[in-house]
Amino acid sequence: MNNIIQNLITEVVEIEVSGKKMMNGTLVDSGSDLVVLFNGIDFVYISLEHIQRFEVNINEDDIMAPTHAPTISTVEEEKDLSFREILTQAKGNYVELYVTDGPPIHGYILSLMDDYIEFYSPVYKIVYVSLRHLKVLIPYAENESPYGKNFHNSLVQSSRQILASTFKQQIEKFKDKIVVLNAGGNKSHIGKLNEIEENLVEIHGAKLHSYYLNLDHIKTLHQV
Repeated sequence: MNNIIQNLITEVVEIEVSGKKMMNGTLVDSGSDLVVLFNGIDFVYISLEHIQRFEVNINEDDIMAPTHAPTISTVEEEKDLSFREILTQAKGNYVELYVTDGPPIHGYILSLMDDYIEFYSPVYKIVYVSLRHLKVLIPYAENESPYGKNFHNSLVQSSRQILASTFKQQIEKFKDKIVVLNAGGNKSHIGKLNEIEENLVEIHGAKLHSYYLNLDHIKTLHQV
């Protein structure tokens, strides 16, 4: 556990996350690969891998320390807090995820695999999210849901899906399908997934123009 971060617990900090997203809040916890902020309303779980910089925010006096426990609790004292543990606890609960450089996606985690999650979004339906690109997770407050609707009972197809262990293997299952990659981001792509070889993905656009993407930079995938 990082002593520098531990020494800042209870301080109000400003964190720059990949994609030039700024997060402000009281630093309330940290673990092997994440920090936890309270922004005055929500508990915010941020991947250390995506933190570009952070500093104590001496000008921010509006953010108060939390007066209640997070909906996703920290682990037992003998265990180190980790992002994977938080994702495991968050399964089936409504959350907000920052993945691309665009707006967050809202919904809930259906399955946690080796290096990706299966996610249900009321907007995009079933989305596969690469864990290496998952920057921030914000659990919804109790009795809160996206768009004020309960979507847990609206999902039937996910229970019939057989998931691959890895993100690459899951992407391969969508060969010859029309997919959206990195939805909502500046580098979003729509097309027919034509071929996957090693770390390259070939996409056919609407007029059959081919272009090639590095698999490591694919953040989300969902089928049209």
